[in-house]
Order: sequence, then structure tokens, then C-alpha cells
Amino acid sequence: MKNKIKITKMQGLGNDFVILDYAEYEKTGVSMAELAKKLCDRNFGVGADGMIIPNLKSEAQSYKNSEKTFVPDIAWYFYNSDGTTAQMCGNGIRCFAKYVKDKNLVHSNQFSIGTLAGIIVPEILEDGNVKVNMSKPILTPEKIPFKGEKNLNYNLQIDDRNFKINAVSMGNPHCVVFVDDNSDLLELAKTYGPKIENHPLFPEKTNVEFIKIISKSEMDLRVYERGCGITLACGTGACASVVAGILNNLTENSVKVNLLGGALTVEWQGSQGNIEHDVFMSGPAEYSFFAEYLL
Repeated sequence: MKNKIKITKMQGLGNDFVILDYAEYEKTGVSMAELAKKLCDRNFGVGADGMIIPNLKSEAQSYKNSEKTFVPDIAWYFYNSDGTTAQMCGNGIRCFAKYVKDKNLVHSNQFSIGTLAGIIVPEILEDGNVKVNMSKPILTPEKIPFKGEKNLNYNLQIDDRNFKINAVSMGNPHCVVFVDDNSDLLELAKTYGPKIENHPLFPEKTNVEFIKIISKSEMDLRVYERGCGITLACGTGACASVVAGILNNLTENSVKVNLLGGALTVEWQGSQGNIEHDVFMSGPAEYSFFAEYLL
């Protein structure tokens, strides 16, 4: 039968992705954005939070990291379920890392990936989990980008509530909100997430995280993802939230982040006076199924 492509479904803490090789994509005759919308549709397609395609032509690109330009081992195309691109996706990068290693597209347990957020370095651990060097957080408002005059504890009024928001970029923008009352985090994300995502303070829109601090080493997080809506997990959101927690003296430097789909461990040795440290995220990446999709 013609007009079918081979796909792989993977998930990291319930944040799910359709992954297909570039050769399979070439059979479709549509743009990547259009294919992402078709595949990710949970009623008429496969259903996923995003679509990922390995880019084996990364030698034609150059990526700048720490003022050095070099070619990564591999790169990716990443699309949200609405067909928009995203600079980074923490759960997606773990799934992608396991996928390309298992397909022998890379030949080491630690390698470099070119993304729109720059070079990301994952490591496949012996227990099957993936640890990712997510690079340094971006805290300068214009680089996030964020139009407020300060990025920490900025007062934002949305309808009937005033939030103290923290703007952090992990290659993609995040708005981190710490909740100190008994409000339901998921309801907050559903109600206020879309309005904050599209607020003029965030010219490229933003992911939105609502957090309750459990202890210095643990937090609960619910997320409204830019271009996706409510998802079970967000790796870059977990990283941004821990960075904001440390900068607000709410957490230690290693934090268990509880999401709807499970838990991630995020480590950052930075502080208010020294932000030049990389963020490390560890968590699972698992296969759901292999299939043929009829175009």
C-alpha cells in the first residue's frame, strides 16, 4: 500500500511524541508543520504533544555555544502539536536521544544535539534513564524574551488574581509562578495558563508553570505549554522552575520535580551571585509503539 510512513511513538513522563526518520517524512509531500498537525491530532491522527524528525544534515549547520561554533553529532526538527516550532523540549530531547542511539544514528552514550536553543548534550545512563545537560539558563529579560523591567517576582494582574511571576528561558521562554495558598495547581494552569501564554509581556508567547514547594528538595508542578496546552510533563519547565526556586531561596541545588506524568530530577549549582552554571535534568524516556501511518 502506498502513502504510508513508519513512525515511532515515545513518551517521557507522559509528554508524548511521534518520531519519524527524514526519509519517511519525504514520502508525505507536505510541510513539516502540516504533518505535525496531522500526526499529533488525538482524534484524526496518532495523538502527541509534538513531532520530532532527526536532521542528519547537521554538518551543513553551525551552532554557537559558549562563544564557540562547531558541528553537533546530530540535530533535530521539533514541532509542537499546533505546527509551530519550539527551541527546545526537555522530555522530547530525552526521547530523541534514546531513539537516535538505538537506531545507531550516533555511536556513543553521550553526544551533542543541535537545536534552535543551541547545543544540548544528553547521556544515556546504565539504568535506561537519560541525563541531559540543558546548558545555562537565560535570565536577561530581553533575551528570554520578556518585556518586564525585571525577571524575578514581577507583579502581573490577570483578571481577578495578582501573580508574582518569574521569567526564565531554557532556550524557550517560561513563566514560573510559585503558589503559597491552597489553590489547585491544575485549575490555575487551565484557567490562567492560556492568558499568560499570550500576554504582551512575552512577545514569543511563553510556557507557564504553577508550583507548590513541598520542601527544599521537592516541588509539585503543573504546566500549560506554549503551543500545546496542558501536558503531563515539561522538562524545560522543570528546569526553569528549579532555577527560579533557587534564585528565590526556596529550594536547594538538587530538586525532585513532581509532574502529572511522574518525577524528574533537576540540578543547578547556580545562585543569585553566580548564574554561570549548566542545568542538568534526569528522567525516563520510553517507547510506546511502532506503527505505520496511512497518509
